[in-house]
Amino acid sequence: MLEVKEIDVYRGPIQVLWKVSLEVNEGEVVSLIGPNGAGKTTLLSSVAGLLKPACGVIKFKGMDITKLPPYKIANKGVVLVPEDRKLFGAMTVKENLLMGAYNVRDKKVKEERLEMVYELFPRLKEREKQLAMTLSGGEQKMLAIARGLMSNPELLILDEPSQGLAPRVVLEIFHVIEKLKERGLSILLAEQNAHLALKIADRAYVLETGRVTLQGSGKELLENEYVKKAYLGL
Repeated sequence: MLEVKEIDVYRGPIQVLWKVSLEVNEGEVVSLIGPNGAGKTTLLSSVAGLLKPACGVIKFKGMDITKLPPYKIANKGVVLVPEDRKLFGAMTVKENLLMGAYNVRDKKVKEERLEMVYELFPRLKEREKQLAMTLSGGEQKMLAIARGLMSNPELLILDEPSQGLAPRVVLEIFHVIEKLKERGLSILLAEQNAHLALKIADRAYVLETGRVTLQGSGKELLENEYVKKAYLGL
């Protein structure tokens, strides 16, 4: 479904990614682990069109999307839920969710999608009239993911979904990711919690100093001695 081939990416004059390649097949959860500053967010931003590679190719369902603007990539079914959530704080939970379905005209379809995300995140249903800025950090993260799902993505990209959240909330978020996986949604996940990221992953990549240094199934990387020492504290 997604194919990233040997991309180099710069932020201003600084090169962040060197010849990075990865794939996400239909229905897979692919995890990306690595230390802070390794280039994970840069890679996800490049797939979503927010950054343009200096060289290399990004394809989605066989189509070259390397130079497409972000809104066209989103319209093709690639949706990024950023690390910093980017919610509309002065709007209600429900209004934020409906913004995720801004390009859907059919009211019935919008209602069906609302029911779907409320089923995944019952707490959002309880708080649908509450302003987004008044939610807890965990609830804001749930809202950001739910808003992304409102556009009915074919590939959901999650950037650090557990960052800054209490352990109980992290488990809730990963429980939802597991449910989405069971429904066959393709997911690309960058995550600091390597244990949870690898446990849920069909396949995974280790990104260090802008380069892919290891790849394999989630199970293989969980059992890799280097990964155990560097990322799992074992």
